[in-house]
Amino acid sequence: MIKLWSSGSNPAGRVPLSKFWGVSITNTIGPTMGIEALKYISYPAQVLAKSSKMIPVMLMGTLLYGVKYTLPEYFCTFLVAGGVSSFALLKTSSKTIKKLANPNAPLGYALCFLNLAFDGYTNSTQDLLKSRYPKTNPWDIMLGMNLWGTIYNTVIMFVAPLLLSNWPYANGFEAVRFCQQNPEVAWDILMFCLCGAMGQNFIFLTISRFGSLTNTTITTTRKFMSIVISSVISGNPLSLEQWGSVVMVFSGLSLQIYLKWQRKKGRDHKE
Repeated sequence: MIKLWSSGSNPAGRVPLSKFWGVSITNTIGPTMGIEALKYISYPAQVLAKSSKMIPVMLMGTLLYGVKYTLPEYFCTFLVAGGVSSFALLKTSSKTIKKLANPNAPLGYALCFLNLAFDGYTNSTQDLLKSRYPKTNPWDIMLGMNLWGTIYNTVIMFVAPLLLSNWPYANGFEAVRFCQQNPEVAWDILMFCLCGAMGQNFIFLTISRFGSLTNTTITTTRKFMSIVISSVISGNPLSLEQWGSVVMVFSGLSLQIYLKWQRKKGRDHKE
């Protein structure tokens, strides 16, 4: 992709791959926590929890940096926080609970919010690198993050088990053995990775061609559709009250997007 989209461009002014080693640590740990959370809470619950990314951002901005937000922005946050909280407190259906490896809502939500915290650091550091190296394109970031992530995961999953016989964490050899015994799992993982890699390209193209606001609108719609599909097709039924919480969260997110569009329209009008 770098050769395709950056042909003839000068590598000077683009971020060196060595600069990604630190931020790739949080980028490796964060998604791992998000996936681990699925052992303890349902997929719709995880999507809702991760949709509340604006809450820690606004809290950190207000408490640490004195950022002032408008009343409608606080109202958006209230809707999202209220929706996620009510969803977490409502009783999950027995059919959904049976699918969980070890139902434990407090631990599941805690892992989701830790994931958000790591993602927040990752995103802000990526923005800082891009501002320092303005000629960096999205695929440079994608390569740097994935390269260091691969190195870290290889060390954790394959090198560490060889050096330490009682390695207590992820064992890559056991994972490979499991895939050999269950080929359909290996196929699912391959498809998951291909979809993730292709999806990242479309996200970057959307941001570069249409802007981050359009991308936010698309991803928010995708999250809502993910919950609908998970509930209707994948057998994770939601109660009427839980659907009310889902609508509450996405009303807050939709209002936030509307406010951003209004600000963008105002800026464009001034120009």
